[in-house]
Amino acid sequence: MADLSENQEKTEEKHVEPLIPGLPDEVAELCLLYLPYPYQALVRSVSSSWNRAITDPAFLVSKKTLSLSLPHVFVLAFHKSTARIQWQALDPRSGRWFVLPPMPCPKTVCPPAFACTSLPRQGKLLVLGGMRSDTETSMDSTFIYRSSTNQWSIGSPMLTPRSFFATGNVKGKIIAVGGSASGISDSITAVECYNSESGKWGPAAKMRMGLARYDSAVVGNRMYVTEGWTWPFMFSPRAGIYDADKDTWQEMSNGMREGWTGLSVVLGDRLFVISEHGDCPMKVYVPDLDTWQYVGGDRFPREAMQRPFAVNGVEGKVYVVSCGLNVAVGSVYEADKGEFCVKWQVLVAPRAFHDFAPSNCQVLYA
Repeated sequence: MADLSENQEKTEEKHVEPLIPGLPDEVAELCLLYLPYPYQALVRSVSSSWNRAITDPAFLVSKKTLSLSLPHVFVLAFHKSTARIQWQALDPRSGRWFVLPPMPCPKTVCPPAFACTSLPRQGKLLVLGGMRSDTETSMDSTFIYRSSTNQWSIGSPMLTPRSFFATGNVKGKIIAVGGSASGISDSITAVECYNSESGKWGPAAKMRMGLARYDSAVVGNRMYVTEGWTWPFMFSPRAGIYDADKDTWQEMSNGMREGWTGLSVVLGDRLFVISEHGDCPMKVYVPDLDTWQYVGGDRFPREAMQRPFAVNGVEGKVYVVSCGLNVAVGSVYEADKGEFCVKWQVLVAPRAFHDFAPSNCQVLYA
């Protein structure tokens, strides 16, 4: 029996087709590694050998080791005329857009009700919760997109159905904070944590209060959650800080809370906001002084960017997506005396996108 099994394995090895005829497999694998996103996932259908090679975990490790994964901007866009939602990815280097497969969710949903975050280096995008627009009920869904396969999957449901809430990636742990539940007017104070390795949700320390609206940012092991200022400036915003290591909440300092006047983005260990009023000036928070300072350099390209905005950033670059899916790319650098400056470049979207509005954007390495 043992001899028969060995002979069968040898026969199967002979019939395994080469990745690329005429090339050693190790050379062919290098060719596949250099295929850019999203073509690696798309060419899995070329042959069974290509599918095996590209889905092999060792293939993904090699791609990361060779630093071949590059940042792409993923945008959840809402088509105002058809009420259709669509995820699209932008390669900032070429300016090319790619359409993602549709999410496995109900057709009648409210796009702003979703909370989105990502595991950038793993090439994973997570879309959480949300609200059905036909029944106005909150959802407990977890949708996961993997750039390596260009496919969506359904993860474990959240412990609490919620919509219009905050989420963030704190060192690989996904934190879901606040929001609204079905049939409940008060905000949710329950907080939960998703372990990306086990794929399970678990409870975390509750917030001290519910918030009317949410903006959030993660710096180090802390998640900062605030209502932020909205026009007109009538009430001082409420806010809190979640320490993931200690599983505790604390008050946000007055300076940080009062100056948080826009959409946040984190670069390295520094917190910035794109202000929602006027010409959308950019500010950076200075922890030692508990104050915000304006960022120098270029003025924000307001003439090319129409609200609403979605913001994200990585590697010293800020990506602001506007209505019509124009993208302003801000290169942030530190000038003399520790002051920050920014240089803006606008990537004009195709005319076919003129009726799309962004609900969220994430940056993944793909």
